[in-house]
Amino acid sequence: MKLVILDRDGTINQDRDDYIKSAAEWVPLPNALEGIARLTHAGWHVVVASNQSGLGRGLFDVVTLNAMHAKMHKMLAGVGGRIDAVFFCPHAPDQACNCRKPKPGLFEQIAKRYGMSLAGVPVVGDTARDLIAGAAVGCAPHLVLTGKAESLRGQTLPNNFPPGTQVHDHLLAFAEDLIQRHRAP
Repeated sequence: MKLVILDRDGTINQDRDDYIKSAAEWVPLPNALEGIARLTHAGWHVVVASNQSGLGRGLFDVVTLNAMHAKMHKMLAGVGGRIDAVFFCPHAPDQACNCRKPKPGLFEQIAKRYGMSLAGVPVVGDTARDLIAGAAVGCAPHLVLTGKAESLRGQTLPNNFPPGTQVHDHLLAFAEDLIQRHRAP
């Protein structure tokens, strides 16, 4: 199975310092939905692994989170894309869970759900913690220079990123690169 794991905030949609708290605040990044659609059309299964500490902080509830994801799914369907599943950590940082990235719990859940090793599976995010969590279970790390990573444009990656991290301008650039590299000769 061809699987890709994406972060949500800052990778697929705009991020906010005060959190995305409603479907109205969920706004896709340029090229992101098109990137997911390209992956879908090329036979990739796309899942999301996202910290959603706004739940644990009481900023929104699960019904609101589901409305955000319903909007995301509807907008993706409009461009021919699909996300197969959304895995999220609902805990606040002080709750010491194993599912909050950079810990690997969400990725372990994904591996269990799909019954496969995640060795070599691309993980895409806009922060080191997204990639560290995936790298802990063998995922191949890919940074998109959107969201929190916009400030890294034109710079050398800091040492806290996993070794071998590949860098892409945005999600569509990642998708095109991945598809090109996996085309049959």
